[in-house]
Amino acid sequence: QVQLVESGGGLVQPGGSLRLSCVASGFTFDWYHIGWFRQAPGKEREGVSCISNTGSNTYFSSFVKGRFAISKDSAMNTVYLQMNNLKPEDTGVYYCVADRWDQGVVDSTVCLLDDHWGQGTQVTVAS
Repeated sequence: QVQLVESGGGLVQPGGSLRLSCVASGFTFDWYHIGWFRQAPGKEREGVSCISNTGSNTYFSSFVKGRFAISKDSAMNTVYLQMNNLKPEDTGVYYCVADRWDQGVVDSTVCLLDDHWGQGTQVTVAS
């Protein structure tokens, strides 16, 4: 059974940092692209950052480029999202998503993943 479990969210002041983790199970980790999407109250879900199954391609949305970093640890079946210089507009529920290497797309300009989703972790940036 495919499972994605997010953790690391919380309340942080503007300018602060958080590191989100997505632990995957139930599938061959290195066969899947994995990404982070977020949904703010009253808004549609949007892509934040993604990493290809090999780790060679990464995607960052324009609103997080230069502030966020994504990485994967295949030994731990985990993808991390390091979020620095957080802004109030970064507030939302952050979801982990996974899609097979031959079904999803991750490159520097696009992230198209939509197969398996986690339950999300809340990130609130406020003073």
